[in-house]
Amino acid sequence: MFSNKLAGIGMTSQRTRDRLIARLRDEGIEDERVLAVMRTTPRHIFVDEALATRAYEDTALPIGYGQTISQPYIVARMSEVLLGGGPCHRVLEICTGSGYQSAVLAQLVDQVYTVERIPELHARAKKCLAELQLRNLRFQLSDGSWGWEPFGPYDGIIVTAAPEQVPEELLKQLADGGRLVIPCGRADAQRLRLITRAGDSFSETLLDWVSFVPLIKGESK
Repeated sequence: MFSNKLAGIGMTSQRTRDRLIARLRDEGIEDERVLAVMRTTPRHIFVDEALATRAYEDTALPIGYGQTISQPYIVARMSEVLLGGGPCHRVLEICTGSGYQSAVLAQLVDQVYTVERIPELHARAKKCLAELQLRNLRFQLSDGSWGWEPFGPYDGIIVTAAPEQVPEELLKQLADGGRLVIPCGRADAQRLRLITRAGDSFSETLLDWVSFVPLIKGESK
């Protein structure tokens, strides 16, 4: 799907990516749409050049400013859960970070609205995603706990940092039948949650134990 420039060599080659996909299958990821997208998406462009050789390890990596690019298993797991209720046309992502989760989502849903509070990461992610020529992304520099109300309600909301409590604004911006996938809890006791809306009611399913950076309110500096 992407140009030869993004194909990678050596430890960023397609063979290395295929090994990662095999591992994700072994770990229980079943959605072939998610696996196909992650097989072709060049994760190495979303990390510093010095870390590029580790881009297809199943591990989180630092991206600066106290943030990380999520472990590939977690990206696959959250994407799979988000899509588990059927097609998602309009998705809100809270915490753009490196932009890698955004790139995966943009190839699976019609439109992605992504919010980041740190200006440097916001700018870097926009640059990386422009290289991939993905046209269905909109970016906002803002406090993620506010969501992005003008474009809601959303069929799906995915949050890649952990608040201690689910922000009320995100629940309000979830469409009827929509799915919110969010890690929640203190740093030493975070749980991935699936919250589904039915009218004015919300049901919650507890999923994996996880470890995310905290969701911090307010724009950076």
